[in-house]
Parts: sequence; structure tokens; C-alpha cells
Amino acid sequence: MKASVYYSKNEIRFEEVPLPEIEGGDILLKMKSCGLCGTDIHKAQHQTVTGPVVLGHEVAAEVVKVGNRVTKFRPGDRVVTAIHVPCYSCHYCDRGHFTLCEQFKPTNIEPGGFAEYIRLPELHVKHLTHKIPEGVSWEKAAMVEPIGCCLHGLKQAVITPGCSVLVMGSGTIGLLSAQLAAMMGASNVIVSDLSPFKLDLALRLGINHAINPSSENLEARISDITEGLGVDVVVIAAGVSALLPQAIDMLRRGGRVVVFSPFDHNNMVTIDAGRFFRDEISVIGTYSLSSYEMPEAVEIIRTNRINVDDMITHTYPLSLLGEAIEFASDPHNDVLKVIMKMDE
Repeated sequence: MKASVYYSKNEIRFEEVPLPEIEGGDILLKMKSCGLCGTDIHKAQHQTVTGPVVLGHEVAAEVVKVGNRVTKFRPGDRVVTAIHVPCYSCHYCDRGHFTLCEQFKPTNIEPGGFAEYIRLPELHVKHLTHKIPEGVSWEKAAMVEPIGCCLHGLKQAVITPGCSVLVMGSGTIGLLSAQLAAMMGASNVIVSDLSPFKLDLALRLGINHAINPSSENLEARISDITEGLGVDVVVIAAGVSALLPQAIDMLRRGGRVVVFSPFDHNNMVTIDAGRFFRDEISVIGTYSLSSYEMPEAVEIIRTNRINVDDMITHTYPLSLLGEAIEFASDPHNDVLKVIMKMDE
């Protein structure tokens, strides 16, 4: 079978790799679409993984073979899945922190989403895999996993009806988070970004305000929009640690900052620590998703509660993964979500 294999920053080969063999509880998928995630781009551009490796995890696929113990799916089913599975019984899982489970990261799909065929291990089949609703396209189905990640983060934010939310960063995660916040009842949703293209798209998606900090004073605009109170929630959806003290400064009393994007290790910032006691603010980290967000995300896609169609700006054949990564990572390009598909 074919796969796009990452070897190094400038070397991604579209080549033959072994077809995975399944066992009794596994299923074999034929990839139909796989989203190019910001983490895939970061790994490839910053060489944070050692090749050869097949990246990709936002998978929508067709079941082609099932193990003899699988009863939930059959060949021909259209499914979505995710990448990591917790144990559901450790200290962290017992307390609802599924993504902190020691089993979580070591579990994986084989060989990765950017491959013609993918083996889903038994745990993935049992906990993370769901049928795609009728009428939902392959491309749209590939958005289920990132929606689930955003839901996981926003649950930590505790979005309540009538609150105000600022999303810093208007990439895929930022614009999904902004739309989901509105869906959850936020009455005033604001995004900030340096890209005019992404800010214009945000407004077309129904976001209330889109602010470019390079041409406007973000703090002043937030103060004006919220009548001097600040926002209830800030979601940091860009991997820039300098955004954290700025986010805290724009919070109203009792507000919450959700750090979604990874910051560099040992990257120190200075914040007003007195606000934690004085104003009861919170800073919360969030990573990935749990199995509980997957069916929620499928239902959101099925019912079109948010607009993901206009977020998908480009599709590429799998053989051109390297080119897609270069294109998507160039800030001068008008691009948001890239979906990889098998070569015809």
C-alpha cells in the first residue's frame, strides 16, 4: 500500500509500506480523507519526531476488513476515529483527566492517518470509532476529531449563556472554538489574529468581532466591547506564550484562560499573580480529547450546528503531503483547513 512517510523536514516520500495485519478485535480502514493538523505541520517543520514515521490522525475512512471478534462494524461502514485511548481505570481516568493517563499517548493507529490503509487496534474500535452519519462528506467527517478536541477544551472553560469569549488565534482550532462557544450560549464572541484572510472568514462564520492586533489595540477594543469589564473566557489557540499575560490582563473578575496551544518548554512569562486571589481567575491547560467528546462532535457535524464547510479551504492528494505542509505553513497564503485525500 502507499503512504506519505516523513523522514525529515525536507523529505516526505510517497512510497510503498507494508499493509497492516489485523487481529481479532481490530479493523482495517481505507483512508478517504485525513485532516492536516497544526501538530502535523509543527512536527514536520520543527522536526520534533524522528523519521521514518507516518503522521496524520484526523481520519475519515471506510471499513474494509474486521477481526473475528468485531461486531460493532462491518466492511463498507463509513467511520471516523481518533488517535489515543486511555485506560479508564487509573488515578487520572478515575478523576476525569483521561488525556493524562499513562496509556493515552502510547496508544496509536497504525501506521498513521496519511496512509492508504490503517489498522485500528481493538481499544480504538471499542472506544473511539463512530459511524459517519448519512449525507456527511468524507471531508466534513475529517473535522470530527478537531471538533472533539475543542469541545474538550471548552468544557474546562465552562461556557455559560450570555458570557463573553475571546479566542486568540484564528486557525482551525480557533475558529472551531469560537463557533462552539457561540453554540454553547456565549453572547459575545471575539477572535484575534494577524491574518486578514482568517479574520474575514471569522466574520463570515458569524463571529461577532474580529480584531487584528497589528493594526488595532486589542486590550482597548476588548475594554470597549465589554464596557470595561473584560471577557469571561479567553481561549489561547496560538502557540505564543507571550499571549498568556495579555490574556490574563483582559479577563474580568472570575474569568478563565484556557491554554489550548502548546508553548515552548522553559519559556517564562511574567503575569500578575495577585489576580488569582484578588479576582478569582483561573488558568487551565487542555490537551487532545477523550472518547466522550467524539459522539458529541459527530452529532454537531450531523446537525450542522457549526459551519465547517467554509473552513475547508484546500484539498491535496496524499502524494503531495510535503507540498501541502509547505503551503499551509506559509503565513502569506490564504489557507485554513487542508484535507488530504488518496490519489485517484
